[in-house]
Amino acid sequence: MGGMSLIAVDTASAEPPYEQVRRQIAALVADGELAAGQRLPTVRQMATDLGLANNTVARAYRELEAAGVIATHRRRGTFVRSSMLDEPADAGDADVRSAAADYVRTARRRGLSLAEATRLVEAEWKQA
Repeated sequence: MGGMSLIAVDTASAEPPYEQVRRQIAALVADGELAAGQRLPTVRQMATDLGLANNTVARAYRELEAAGVIATHRRRGTFVRSSMLDEPADAGDADVRSAAADYVRTARRRGLSLAEATRLVEAEWKQA
């Protein structure tokens, strides 16, 4: 899990550990380091990785879920939320979906793989 190794908890900080975890995951999502639809470690795994109690990580996840940053799907796990993937498209998303469809058609015509097409989008995203 590439992005997860970026999370560090400073036990000397006045900021509570759950808040450090919540803030860092939210920042990773906002920066695009954690992509929409990306799966997060289980509460137990994250707690083990960070040396925290399960309930500390569970609280961070609960707050992120309440804020609409992540979504938990029973048995499948916890994922970075994506309004484009989780909810029916509204009119405001139509132009983005249309542009994405055009890009996919062009990329396929040129013989790009999904990974290559994705890398191009990520490169452009960083430039913008």
